[in-house]
Amino acid sequence: MTTFSPITIQDKDLITSYIYHSESKDCELSFANLCSWHFMTESSFAIINHQLVIRFLHPEGFHEYFLPIGQENPLPAIKELEKQAAAENAPLVFRGILPELKDKLEAFYPHAFEYKSDRNYFDYIYKRQDLAELKGKNYQPKRNHVNKFRKAYEFNYVPLTAESVPECLQFEAEWCMKHGYIENENIRNERRALTFALHHFETLGLTGAIIRTEDKLAAFTFGAPISQETFGVHYEKADIHIDGIYSAINQLFAANLPEQYIYLNREEDLGIPGLRQAKLSYHPTILLEKARAIKK
Repeated sequence: MTTFSPITIQDKDLITSYIYHSESKDCELSFANLCSWHFMTESSFAIINHQLVIRFLHPEGFHEYFLPIGQENPLPAIKELEKQAAAENAPLVFRGILPELKDKLEAFYPHAFEYKSDRNYFDYIYKRQDLAELKGKNYQPKRNHVNKFRKAYEFNYVPLTAESVPECLQFEAEWCMKHGYIENENIRNERRALTFALHHFETLGLTGAIIRTEDKLAAFTFGAPISQETFGVHYEKADIHIDGIYSAINQLFAANLPEQYIYLNREEDLGIPGLRQAKLSYHPTILLEKARAIKK
């Protein structure tokens, strides 16, 4: 059986050497997410036939995999995973199956897999330039929000650095208590992942920003590259009592990211109605449909 190693911060260079040079836009393949959410997913990896294979532990106790990533033919690695699943007396399950990956899998295993997708976990992907410039009729409401914020407040927009991490953690703790931290498991899990990410901000290679109004932190955001052309915006927190603050941090962050990033992945909506409405209101370029493939 293939030995899989838990993903740790020390594996960053190796893992990103495969993912950064792919065309991936999937937020789950952000190295920062792989590390920050390890407490839930038990993310691990192996190199099989010069391919990177990432594995997660499903809540029901079996493992699921991303399709092998690399320049070689993935079929030998897939056959190894088939043996691995059989040895564990478990189904062979792949996650993050995009339509083009489904076509690839079907070419290797015609009609052998059942595909299941969940709209709540589709990624919202935008053109960075669209969010930075907010041009056109579709973005008129967003421009209005940003302009209203700019006129109403004296503010400073600055990079998020390791020195500002304690301030962000305090702000986020207060945000959580206002949004049902005790009752809401999703918020508790997100706080744990966010805390890990901020404590390892520089090591994970994160990029973020802060807005201050009246010398107080009013919003912060941060994320990390997924691939060479796609940047993942993993967290965005703001004071909801400041009108236009979310639109402002969104626009300013997009405008200040390097131009090499054509796309911004702002992750899923988890089926939360208000969050879905907010993400759709920015007119995603791609709604990244992902499925699980379960071998029959």
